Amino acid sequence: MKLNWGTGIVLAFIGFISFIMYFVINMNTSEKYNTSLVTEDYYKAELEYQNDIDKEKNARNLAQNITWKRTKKGLEINFPESMDISQITGKVFLYRPSNEQVDFETAISLSHHNLLIPDKRLLDGRWNIKVDWQYRGKSYLYKKEIVY
Repeated sequence: MKLNWGTGIVLAFIGFISFIMYFVINMNTSEKYNTSLVTEDYYKAELEYQNDIDKEKNARNLAQNITWKRTKKGLEINFPESMDISQITGKVFLYRPSNEQVDFETAISLSHHNLLIPDKRLLDGRWNIKVDWQYRGKSYLYKKEIVY
């Protein structure tokens, strides 16, 4: 068999295409490279996005919004002092972008104007906090990226 320029070019193309196909297949089938969505119900969450925008607008119009701080006991979320704590309801969702297994949601139950998330539930690093709460029939939303 005689190897000429045309045959060499065809073999180079076949080799290059095989090389690329190997990496494409390897990236799509390997568990090491997880390409899952942030939320399972992505499209449902997208349809509810306008409600979130309205809730955030309500929260921005408050005289005092939610604040947070890290304490020795954990993450302390402070609600406005001017509000009656017995009428504040809702949920706090903490999302860790790097590890889905440590995400959690907790209901808001206040004895004072603050809610404490225990330190043992939070790993050091970046968290997205989302507080979806209601006060006297009006909904509010607080979103923040925090480094704990």
